Amino acid sequence: MNQKHLELTGVGIEFPTPRGSFCALQQVNLSINKGEFVSLIGHSGCGKSTVLNIVAGLYKATNGGVLLNNREVDEPGPERAVVFQNHSLLPWMTAYQNVELAVKQVFRGKKSRTEMREWIEHNLALVHMTHALHKRPDELSGGMKQRVGIARALAMEPQVLLMDEPFGALDALTRAHLQDSLMDIQAELKNTVIMITHDVDEAVLLSDRIVMMTNGPAATIGEILEVNLPRPRNRIALADNAEYNRYRHQVLSFLYEKQRKVEDLEARREPPKNTQVADDSKALA
Repeated sequence: MNQKHLELTGVGIEFPTPRGSFCALQQVNLSINKGEFVSLIGHSGCGKSTVLNIVAGLYKATNGGVLLNNREVDEPGPERAVVFQNHSLLPWMTAYQNVELAVKQVFRGKKSRTEMREWIEHNLALVHMTHALHKRPDELSGGMKQRVGIARALAMEPQVLLMDEPFGALDALTRAHLQDSLMDIQAELKNTVIMITHDVDEAVLLSDRIVMMTNGPAATIGEILEVNLPRPRNRIALADNAEYNRYRHQVLSFLYEKQRKVEDLEARREPPKNTQVADDSKALA
């Protein structure tokens, strides 16, 4: 994995608020290799989702920019598929039809009807949803809905899979099953994955690198941790693994010791912030 194909250079973004401009991100610099699994982690309001939305083309950076295979990212595109925490399935369509919608959008005129049908079924099989092809979302559990959302994203054959806390709303057991499925899928497809998470164990288990964000406003990358655990990874075997626990401790130390010290220092140096701007910052990130 030494082929850099996604680069964020000097990325910053400001949002207008009733009290003036609010700087959500500044000087975010990150190069991601083809096939790499990168997690973004940080406290609420640190701009993780904002970074993801800029890479997705949903937000345009105020400063700097994003290159994918040396082409500027300035709008959404099928080469960057997004999986949100909310599955975002259309409730009147079956699992098959929800995936079909994305496939038709990307492959109309490129695949025959038969090829599209086989491709849809293939991607639903990847997430173990073959048994529920013709069920609507209200007939599916939360984990099953999220599997369909992942299948829909994969069916676009994206170069980069963007995941915004995809398992955050699920119970612990379902979350663990989907994490294992995601590791299997990524090992097979070799997609580049960027995932936002609040879960330290999830970040260490899944990632090649963990990008730790500083607290906002004007959030940026604080530290980057390389996770050199061999793959495939087994959560039970790793529970007592010294390296796994060392990585886990490093992330926890950044989040709950280093960032707390920074907050305490800034609180002593700065006057109280305007509450309206603080509220705006929470809403934006």
